Amino acid sequence: MSFSQESLKVFDRSIIDYHKSDDVDTPIANPYKEKSIEYYLYLKNWIDTVQWHLEDIIRDPQIDPVAALAIKRRIDRSNQERTDLVELIDSYFLERFSGVKVLPGATINTESPAWAVDRLSILALKIYHMKIEAERTDTPADQQKRCREKLAVLMEQKKDLSTAIDMLLDDMAAGRKFMKVYKQMKMYNDPTLNPVLYGQNGSK
Repeated sequence: MSFSQESLKVFDRSIIDYHKSDDVDTPIANPYKEKSIEYYLYLKNWIDTVQWHLEDIIRDPQIDPVAALAIKRRIDRSNQERTDLVELIDSYFLERFSGVKVLPGATINTESPAWAVDRLSILALKIYHMKIEAERTDTPADQQKRCREKLAVLMEQKKDLSTAIDMLLDDMAAGRKFMKVYKQMKMYNDPTLNPVLYGQNGSK
């Protein structure tokens, strides 16, 4: 089984597990061995899945503003956790290919493997939810048709992205590609770099 297939299997399990309760406050029960790549893939998708539903909740036009602010801050924390986890997964790939001899003329990819896997995790969520919409019977026929068409595009995208990820990993294993990891260096969460935060602390 290819890495993309293994990842999608883990993502699908996470999505199904979450929707057993469909509650953003459900505690995670990661079924995989701690610190294994499967463990981190499951955690990654769980974070994505919870955030997906937080994004739905915050768009309720009747939401209480105080509750909306609390959710916005929760989404901000989730984004930081997501970034940290992607960088951790990239560390796995760095270790995995650390012994590979890079060939002359080897090139670097536009994105690291883990950020491509991040896109695959989100895509798995899109497919899950679009399938629900495509199978609804309480919506107009034209809406159902549009959803089926969108689902078909998402399925094609899954195939293409999976192929691209596996090709990248094959190229890295053969030394035809190499990777570098650039930390995201997000500034808005850092009290020493966000002017609003360090201004409040009086440490300009």
